[in-house]
Amino acid sequence: MAERGSLTVFEVHVPIGARVPAPHSHDGFEETIFGLRGTTRWTVDGSEILVGSGESVCIRRGVVHGFVNDSDDETTFLAIASPGVFGPEYFHEIGAVLGSAGGGPPDPGAVADVMRRHGLTPADGGRL
Repeated sequence: MAERGSLTVFEVHVPIGARVPAPHSHDGFEETIFGLRGTTRWTVDGSEILVGSGESVCIRRGVVHGFVNDSDDETTFLAIASPGVFGPEYFHEIGAVLGSAGGGPPDPGAVADVMRRHGLTPADGGRL
C-alpha cells in the first residue's frame, strides 16, 4: 500500500440488510466507527455492539470484527483508520465483487483477494 497520513476518515452509507461479507481483522491499523445516522450491529471479538448516531466503537489491531445493518433504515457512519492506510477504495472494490454475485453468495476467493489487498485478514469461518 502507498504511504499515507496519520489517519483516514470517510463516510460509509450502509443499505438495509447490508453486511460485511466476512468477519476480518487488520494488523496495520486501528479502526474507529462513529455513528451518524441509524444503527449498525457490530460483532467485535465475539461481543455484539450497537453503534447508533453519536456513538462509537474502537476496534484494535488484530481483533476480529464485522457489521450488519439489520434495521429498517439505511445507516451512515464515519470510519476512521489510524494510521491512514485504509480508505473508501476498499468499499468500492468489495461492492463490485458483491454486485457481480447477482444476489447470490459472492465468490469467497474474490472477497479474500480484495480484503488482503487493503490490509484486511479474513477470519476463519466467515460468518457473523
